[in-house]
Amino acid sequence: MTQASATPKNGRRRHDREIIALAVPAFGALVAEPLFVMVDSAVVGHLGTPQLAGLGIAAALLMTAVSIFVFLAYATTAAVARRVGAGDLPAAIRQGMDGIWLALLLGAAVVALAIPTAPWLVDIFGASDTAAPYAITYLRISILGIPAMLVVLAATGVLRGLQDTRTPLYVAIGGFTANAVLNVTLVYGAGLGIAGSAWGTVIAQAGMAAVYLVVVIRGARKHGASLRPDAAGIRASARAGVPLLIRTLSLRAVLMIATAVAARLGDVDIAAHQIILSLWSLTAFALDAIAIAGQAIIGRYLGADDEKGAREACRRMVEWGIGCGIVLGVLIVLARPLFIPLFTSDPSVKDALLPALLVVAVSQPIAGVVFVLDGVLMGAGDGRYLAWAMLVTLAVFAPVALLVPTLGGGLTALWWAMTLMMTVRLITLWLRTRSGRWIVTGATR
Repeated sequence: MTQASATPKNGRRRHDREIIALAVPAFGALVAEPLFVMVDSAVVGHLGTPQLAGLGIAAALLMTAVSIFVFLAYATTAAVARRVGAGDLPAAIRQGMDGIWLALLLGAAVVALAIPTAPWLVDIFGASDTAAPYAITYLRISILGIPAMLVVLAATGVLRGLQDTRTPLYVAIGGFTANAVLNVTLVYGAGLGIAGSAWGTVIAQAGMAAVYLVVVIRGARKHGASLRPDAAGIRASARAGVPLLIRTLSLRAVLMIATAVAARLGDVDIAAHQIILSLWSLTAFALDAIAIAGQAIIGRYLGADDEKGAREACRRMVEWGIGCGIVLGVLIVLARPLFIPLFTSDPSVKDALLPALLVVAVSQPIAGVVFVLDGVLMGAGDGRYLAWAMLVTLAVFAPVALLVPTLGGGLTALWWAMTLMMTVRLITLWLRTRSGRWIVTGATR
């Protein structure tokens, strides 16, 4: 084999090793997050139906907060990775500390606003008279853990930027284990009921945040980075996060519209929609793990002024996205007789579910590329374009989805509209990637 033919192959192998090393632990950490809610649900479910209903409402509010503030992880990852690529570890950690300070400020603001408004927030979700008191109790206690939760997001971004996804995995496993033990102990052992579940989650989150802070502070001391809050740095972190916040809110709007449309289609369709959405979210974790690897790798290459390396890594990750999408699509089709009975035994729900599920399977390769390119542009710090692209996607999706019931379409038509949404995202992200305008090298964008 000639040297010319060996070089591209060696390059692909190098990128593959980097992607696997970052994506596999990232996937584990991502999966651990929803397990928190599952453990709480399993423990509280044995207290009674009103308690479980209250937990469901409070958990939905808390998960919304996490999704809104996830930009703390995304923006921090990109900024830190650039400085790592530039060989300036003190500046990388300093940037990470700015993100952590921003997380603490936002967390304090959320606590101040949410505790007094907890009854109103629960009422918006239409809680019944029996479930509302439990939802308020759980929410008011859990809100105290929001600052720790946001610190975990920002610190996770710091470590991802430092090309470390193993530590977040270990912390997530530790947090999940502690949450499970504390829930059982406080709910049943101490007899605190649903309040015990909330306190267990708060304590577990605080422990996770403490571990992250120890790791980051050690790195700061090792490399001589300041730990003090820097107003200019915090403002820069906030500015970088605003476009990603817009992007995230637009995506949440898409999911809310889809659920609202499914609800208008009837009980059978909304039940089937929730099952599909759960499966869709699970496949998203797998694809998002590659996107997280993309954020860290692309940011590092651009910080190192390596435009060629960034392009090659992007190309290889797109190939990974396509391949993983095909595998996930095939798995959905082959495994449907196994997992559908786990969710429902209603024949009418199954009938509504199957054709829509095939649409989801077909769209997985598209989703694979979308997630990868999303991660690439995040790693490049191209948040402003991501915000505009998602707003365009929302503008296309909303009228199409809202027309589904009017035109007599069912759940399958709604998921074709979701596939259209992903296709629009694919087009907007592909056009940006092809243009090369996302490539801005240097320690800062």
